[in-house]
Amino acid sequence: MLIYGALGGPLPKLGVVAAAVLAAVVMLHRDTRVQALAMIGALVLAPVLLLADIWHSPQLGIVHRHPLVAVVGALLALAAVAGGAWVVSKWPAILAGAVIVALPFRIPIQAGGVTSNLLVPLYFVVAAGSLSFVVGALRGRASPRPNSPGDRAPALWLERLLAGYIVLYALQATYSPKFTTALQQMVFFYVPFALAYFLLRRLDWTPRLIRICVLLLAGLAVLFALVGFVEYDTKTIFLNPKLVASNAVHTYFTVNSVFLDPNIFGRFLALVMILVAAVLLYARRQRTQVGSIAVLAVLWGALVLTVSRSSIGALLVGLGALGAIRWNVGRAVFAAAGIVAVAAAAIALSPTTFGLNQGLNGASSGRPGLVSGGLDLFADRPIWGFGSGSFETEYSAHNHHIGQTLSASHTIPITIAAEQGLIGELVYIALVVAALVTLFRRCRPDPARVAIACAFLALLFHTMLYADFLEDPITWTLLAIGVALALRPPGDSAGPGSERAAGDRQLQQQLA
Repeated sequence: MLIYGALGGPLPKLGVVAAAVLAAVVMLHRDTRVQALAMIGALVLAPVLLLADIWHSPQLGIVHRHPLVAVVGALLALAAVAGGAWVVSKWPAILAGAVIVALPFRIPIQAGGVTSNLLVPLYFVVAAGSLSFVVGALRGRASPRPNSPGDRAPALWLERLLAGYIVLYALQATYSPKFTTALQQMVFFYVPFALAYFLLRRLDWTPRLIRICVLLLAGLAVLFALVGFVEYDTKTIFLNPKLVASNAVHTYFTVNSVFLDPNIFGRFLALVMILVAAVLLYARRQRTQVGSIAVLAVLWGALVLTVSRSSIGALLVGLGALGAIRWNVGRAVFAAAGIVAVAAAAIALSPTTFGLNQGLNGASSGRPGLVSGGLDLFADRPIWGFGSGSFETEYSAHNHHIGQTLSASHTIPITIAAEQGLIGELVYIALVVAALVTLFRRCRPDPARVAIACAFLALLFHTMLYADFLEDPITWTLLAIGVALALRPPGDSAGPGSERAAGDRQLQQQLA
């Protein structure tokens, strides 16, 4: 009750802004002690804001009835985080593998009257890594984040825009009619993901570490694909009752594996396939090539079973960019045209397989209506929008629809335009441009950079047809690794004129 009373009135809004500013300080400041203090503030303030928001909700009933049990549970959780921090302090590179493994796993938890699928394992890893950094920094043992003395302008602007977007989102949450949603976005996504970006950005991404992370991702993807195959064979869905109902009325059966949504499963598969395809294109060892082909075959089968058209499109975009960099644009365009022709023929032979017999709006799950509705909201408030997190509420109010399926946006630029107006849209566009320039600029000599850049491009395409851009931890992970690789000293990569040979040699070291 004390927490709720202390944060009544305007204080939660000020708290959200403060949390965003603290996360921005962690990302941008150069003094490790200042970064550590800001990190402590963000780690403490975020859960306090959440507790204040859900203090009277039913899911905290056990805390009210058994406060001693809650205190003991909190102490055990802190002890586990401290143990994880000790491990990270001894073996810093283990943080990368832990983040990679934790990325896909979400746990259903009620917050603010709705059930959210939260990245609890990832939060634990970020908390442990943050505590390790804080202790080292306050003891004077944490080194400043590595930076290349070379061309850093695009990467620095990218980090400034990331931090600026978080702060802007918090400021625009203060006038949102759905402040609770904006608060949860900040607590569950933006603050922890910004800390994860900072921690990953500091790591030394050696060839061995890159190889381990690719192998972890490929292994996870294959396991998830096998779960999807079992779902398809048994016609059983594990996590999503809405998907069960949807499969009951469609001529096709959609799988989601351990993910709530088939489109999120499809996105994960597509991104991993792009990384594995980079291994296939650059590796010289036959064993590596055969293994990559086998993994791609398994993942492709699972991707088809998701019936996620947006994920298949993202895969094609990523593979097209990968082919254009590895070979040349002409060959990539020729291959893409062949794939599109085969896909068009398959769709023409069996349009019901992809739901295209329902018309454009039905086949795209109502996306054209959502886009037009979002543009109408933007036209009503073109400068500052309706406020962060308000799309669902305002879309329902303007279109007299009720329910998550009809009112949730599936096009990130439209969502930002409606919620944050031209102000937010310009920051978003600048962020995307800075990210693409940072990741793709002079990336050809480094196969790891090529793979990261193409995966990010595919993810960006997917957000145009679905949801979750900065709300997806994979976005922050790709950007952190991509920036770290882009800012490596010039001696770590080959110069122009030996790009392809250098790429082959480098990937042999990374993936052999």
